[in-house]
Amino acid sequence: MWADTLLIVFISICTALLGEGLTWLMVYRTEKYQKLKAEVEKQSKKLEKRKETHGDSLDKQHKKKIEREEERLKNNNRDLSFVKMKSMFAIGFAFTALLSMFNSIFDGRVVARLPFLPLTWIQGLSHRNLPGEDYYDCSFIFIYILCTMSIRQNIQKLLGFAPSRAASKQGNSLFGTAPGQFK
Repeated sequence: MWADTLLIVFISICTALLGEGLTWLMVYRTEKYQKLKAEVEKQSKKLEKRKETHGDSLDKQHKKKIEREEERLKNNNRDLSFVKMKSMFAIGFAFTALLSMFNSIFDGRVVARLPFLPLTWIQGLSHRNLPGEDYYDCSFIFIYILCTMSIRQNIQKLLGFAPSRAASKQGNSLFGTAPGQFK
């Protein structure tokens, strides 16, 4: 069981590195991505500085300026997400094929024993394709998903592809902070 668990962690590290390599080839090294990322970083820092400078005592003119900057930042974040989107489809397709292959290899095998009883709505995933009713037993897919989620984030930080703290504070996503939240 330990060998299977360690193998799944290794597979997760390899697929995360493969995913980041493909993303680098298709997105991170392009001029458009680098330009947009630099613009988002610059706008995030400028907006954060402006909010710190003026604090809560904002008059109408300053509020409008901040709202315009937030709107520009939101648009650039959206453009950045769309640039990343093409690689996400390619990676998703490749990972689906890999996942189905690995899932067939580990089908019906208990790869770990959980120290807790998963929530009812997670038990279907954690006990997927396993015989018996012992929900402490864990299947490949559950461990793989948990490992991939945590490992890929850390690899992005290690390789310098994760968004900066300033951009993250401003809501560096398609569903970021609302432009008028400081009214």
